[in-house]
Amino acid sequence: MSTHGSPGNEKLLKRRPRASSLRRIETDKGHHLTGPFMVQTPLGSSTPESCDSPASSDSFRMAKQKGGFIADLLSARWVVNPVSSFKLLMIPVLLYINWELLAPYLAPRLSNPFAPLLFISYRIPDSPPDDPLYAKGYLDLAFLAFHIVFYSFVRQFVTIGICHPIARYFGIKKRAKLDRFGEQGYALLYFAVMGAWGYRIMGQLPTWWYRTEYFWIDYPHWRMKPELKRYFLMHAAYWCQQLIVLLLRLEKPRKDYNELIIHHFVTLWLIGWGYLINLTLIGHAIYMSMDIPDAFLAFSKLLNYMGWHRLKVFSLAVFLVAWTYFRHWLNLVILRSVWFEFDLIDESNRVWSPKTGAWLVWWMKYQIAFPISLLQLLNLFWYYLIWRIVIRSLRDVEVTDVRSDDEDDGDDDDTKDEKED
Repeated sequence: MSTHGSPGNEKLLKRRPRASSLRRIETDKGHHLTGPFMVQTPLGSSTPESCDSPASSDSFRMAKQKGGFIADLLSARWVVNPVSSFKLLMIPVLLYINWELLAPYLAPRLSNPFAPLLFISYRIPDSPPDDPLYAKGYLDLAFLAFHIVFYSFVRQFVTIGICHPIARYFGIKKRAKLDRFGEQGYALLYFAVMGAWGYRIMGQLPTWWYRTEYFWIDYPHWRMKPELKRYFLMHAAYWCQQLIVLLLRLEKPRKDYNELIIHHFVTLWLIGWGYLINLTLIGHAIYMSMDIPDAFLAFSKLLNYMGWHRLKVFSLAVFLVAWTYFRHWLNLVILRSVWFEFDLIDESNRVWSPKTGAWLVWWMKYQIAFPISLLQLLNLFWYYLIWRIVIRSLRDVEVTDVRSDDEDDGDDDDTKDEKED
């Protein structure tokens, strides 16, 4: 029998606008961009243990009791269980160390088969020792696989071991808010480190501060500096790990799940295709344009969770400048380069010849421009939401939301908290 017209359902429909409306996005605490900037419940308030995100310490203990390491491997929960991911990491590390200790006596001429998991491969033999260069190859997939596990451990260790205690120090007790605080703390750490590293690497390249003509001059760029190759693969591992968590729904899905999936696929498309066809210089420039503003975004979100609203407004203003410059202006500079400077590639290399590293026949211009344009459209959608957040903060307008609990808690807990408040 249908209960669509019941009082409980009518109340639920009133509380949650339809997903298709922009109003729903702007007031949705489960949205990855707008949610963390909503007016927070008072610090120190608590809620029942309602969030089933594996990012919580209790969830890890429960998972361990249910099956332990082997069960986590078979169910892929090692992606979100730091204990299991650490054990998985230690297997190749210990095998590598044992080989280094025993091989000189047992097999002195054999190279360590576990080295490609931990270190980049394919050093070019004729490159100078003081300035080595690297090519790409199938063993890069081993490095990628190991570092997907590495990021799984680091992400959960930072979230639980570092960010949760910090959040509790500032009086944050709600489980959902603890998890989101941890996510933003990890994002701040990751994007700040990678943004600074990318800046350092760009100083070693002819593309220093978006000299876009060098994206194409001397193509193909298959001889990479070791830092550039390591940086590229570490980024790829990060986005693969994030996509695995989303696709397997190993964490409680956010309400903008489809939006995030699209963004991850576009990012991996740019990463994978750029690496394959030797466009590492333009790929590095796109990374830079994404990482630096994302660090400012995560920092602003953390300030809002901590209730530092005045500092948050200042941080938002700085973030808006960074986002406008990096995510829009520089992205358009890159797009313009694809469209107007593509022909700077020497004509002998505008061929489809994977053996020589040249892939850029005439139609590849459009294949490169399309994902960057798609990324720009996503940026424009978020840009609109960001401006709404900034204007709301500057006007000091409180955004009301009938749910007093944070972000992703269940309906029953929402109702209970409303009564308590």
